[in-house]
Amino acid sequence: MLSSDQYLRYARHLTLPEFGEAAQEKLLKSSVLLIGAGGLGSPLALYLAAAGVGRLGIMDFDVVDVSNLQRQVIHRTQDVGTSKAKSAKRGVQDLNPGVQVDVYEEGINSGNALEIIAKYDVIVDGTDNFPTRYLVGDACVLLEKVNIYGSIYRFEGQATVFDGRKNADGSRKGPCYRCLYPEPPPPGEVPSCSEGGVLGVLPGTIAMIQATEAIKAITGIGKSLAGRFLRYDALNLEFRTLKLRRDPKCPVCGDHPTVTKLIDYQQFCGLGRGESKPMGREINVTEYQKIRDAGTEHLLLDVREPHELRICEIEGNVNIPLGQLPQRLEEIAAWKGKLIVSQCRSGARSMKALQTLEKHGFTNVVNLAGGILAWGQEIDPSMSAY
Repeated sequence: MLSSDQYLRYARHLTLPEFGEAAQEKLLKSSVLLIGAGGLGSPLALYLAAAGVGRLGIMDFDVVDVSNLQRQVIHRTQDVGTSKAKSAKRGVQDLNPGVQVDVYEEGINSGNALEIIAKYDVIVDGTDNFPTRYLVGDACVLLEKVNIYGSIYRFEGQATVFDGRKNADGSRKGPCYRCLYPEPPPPGEVPSCSEGGVLGVLPGTIAMIQATEAIKAITGIGKSLAGRFLRYDALNLEFRTLKLRRDPKCPVCGDHPTVTKLIDYQQFCGLGRGESKPMGREINVTEYQKIRDAGTEHLLLDVREPHELRICEIEGNVNIPLGQLPQRLEEIAAWKGKLIVSQCRSGARSMKALQTLEKHGFTNVVNLAGGILAWGQEIDPSMSAY
């Protein structure tokens, strides 16, 4: 039975014939876990709190950075430097004090995923890396949970529902994440939002879709996005919906699954293995500082975009953006047999640059592990991060 305050707060829901008091009560008794309190998690937390979800789990190990504020709308300028999970909790409770908020200031991993996910009715994946997406996808199938998936990059977004529950006959209701992406892409092939950029309003569009699907999964109203894959092009304001089918041979949700427990997802996605660096090698920022201090002849090749250099840069670099590198190799031809240190924001683009250089006969190239972010954290704390 709703209280008088709840009747007032959720009045616009209660007047909807398709929704009404029964659906609102389901929301108030429900629990949703948000994995990530960033671009997608921020508007998701606000929408679900406003709608009246009874309990929200917010999981994020990161702290608020000023560069987050362009799109992570739950955080404020005064939250910079504080826990994203705690900042999101403040935003939720400011909006709707009736929502219980569980805070997890940690990353999800194979050791804690099953225990935490088991506590919630619906899981919403707002993460931006492949190991976590595979982890969440597998865990939701193993625990028979609904996984509301979304991703964003530059001007494009994606969303779908992976329904890990079973039908009455024991078959799976829908496809899982591995049915969509059976194999992860090679490390560094798909840049993160921090590497490739993202339109600030794009996460709000995709998060709105995810929030809608979460509410529908809880209340049972409407038609689920499960079995359909939605793609959104913000530049042209176009939506495309593709069919997504369960793969009977899927190792997780298929008829004869072979993955029956969580695995090492960093290794599965090629991270932390030798395959992630098939050519060349890496040096850390401390080793690179020694090269600079010793006056060792070398070329620091910064492969970021010019606007990134206006935020921060290591003195003495030569800037050739990664996308222009194959056409501008003549500019650094004199360094073909000499030491080149390849550098970007976090190390992904510079590793691709290293591979490009080695394919064109550059024989002494190393990648700066962690990129300029690591340099700022460990060598020059006065440097602006982004």
